[in-house]
Amino acid sequence: MIGIVRSKRISDGDGIRLPNISVVFDDQNGGMRMEVCVHWSNLGTPPMVAQDLAEVNAGPRLMALGMRVAKGGPAFLWKFARVPRMTRNRTPAFPFACLLLLGTVARAQVPPAGTSQPKLPVVRLIATGGTIAMKIDPEKKAPVPAISGEDLVATVPEIAKVARVEVQNLSNVPSDYMDPERWFQLSRAVQEALAGAEVAGVIVSHGTDTLEETAWFLDLTVASNKPIVLIGAQRNASEHDFDGPRNLLNAARICVSNEAKGKGAMIALNNQINAAREATKTHTSDVETFKSGDFGLLGNADNDRVIFYRAPLRRQHLALRPLKEGEKLPYIEIVAMYGGADGSLIRAAVTAGAKGVVVQALGWGNVNVAMYEAIAETIKKGVPVVISTRVPNGRVLPVYGFKGGGKTLQEAGAIFGYNLSPEKARILLLLALHAGIRKPPELQKLFDR
Repeated sequence: MIGIVRSKRISDGDGIRLPNISVVFDDQNGGMRMEVCVHWSNLGTPPMVAQDLAEVNAGPRLMALGMRVAKGGPAFLWKFARVPRMTRNRTPAFPFACLLLLGTVARAQVPPAGTSQPKLPVVRLIATGGTIAMKIDPEKKAPVPAISGEDLVATVPEIAKVARVEVQNLSNVPSDYMDPERWFQLSRAVQEALAGAEVAGVIVSHGTDTLEETAWFLDLTVASNKPIVLIGAQRNASEHDFDGPRNLLNAARICVSNEAKGKGAMIALNNQINAAREATKTHTSDVETFKSGDFGLLGNADNDRVIFYRAPLRRQHLALRPLKEGEKLPYIEIVAMYGGADGSLIRAAVTAGAKGVVVQALGWGNVNVAMYEAIAETIKKGVPVVISTRVPNGRVLPVYGFKGGGKTLQEAGAIFGYNLSPEKARILLLLALHAGIRKPPELQKLFDR
């Protein structure tokens, strides 16, 4: 029986070049071949391996025949000569020798007594559901909620090199089911997790459909300097190019990055990092769906490190007070302006009990006469109306003086939502009313921050 030990270099998941040992036992007479590959860094010193293999009574005796240094790292070459006392049937020595070698590896991985290994930071994963937690149901032939937070972590063994991940399964629902009550519960869970001294940051796994709304809610309500990273997936876990594992790994790397502190809630998909305030979903299926419009990315999770190029400056905090029994967060409705809109949906929202209305206006913040009249009536009833726009970029401003133009809406008492999307303007108004801020001038100050 002859064994050859040779080294080569491989790359791990982070692109770091590490030596790899390939041990081949080849019995030319018996026709058997067995190969064991291990990292050289796990083996300890060559004499340790030599001694262990030499102790096999029916096995080979290790003889160092040569050593050389090759370009890119050390290379070793040993040859196992047959022991004269070896029996004719040498086959059993193969698995026995391999097991002994693997035992040596396992023993070498245990730190010596009296030494301490540096602890990795803790990251809390709060799983809420979404495509990232879905698989194809064989009967429905469509993605449905199927996997837990633990299942998701198991798809990324490399994450163990980055952080110690604690999992909290808060829910497993499509993000289309998210609502203010679920946001409230999630905000509390994130706040409690970040209060732990050992926790470096929180990852929230979530569906992409309302991911930007949840991120904005958390950015406004969680008081912590530690990062909150929201992730999702555009492809479910049954697909061969499932993008969830990459996003989870990058989120952990962002959480433990010192540069991520103080940047609030962020959305991280496809190696890109976006701020909660500006991020929006721009494509129904592309994995690079979240963009930040005119303002661009916060940074990237590159292969070698996490890099930030800017910080989100327009941030504010609105504390969540505890809800009384039976109390819900204020009901705020969004009503769109379009060619021919008659204002009836605004009136219907108020009749249904809306405590505030966000109007998705046109351009700089303009509506037609019918919508203007419905808005003016609503404001007179003490219900605040916030003007936003369906245009993806730019602020709303009181510019035009025609009836329904922005200037006339301001004169009627409407609040201008700066550059927030209708969905995000709704969340800020909701939280403001929950905090007891109701006067139009005070509300306008919040939206101008």
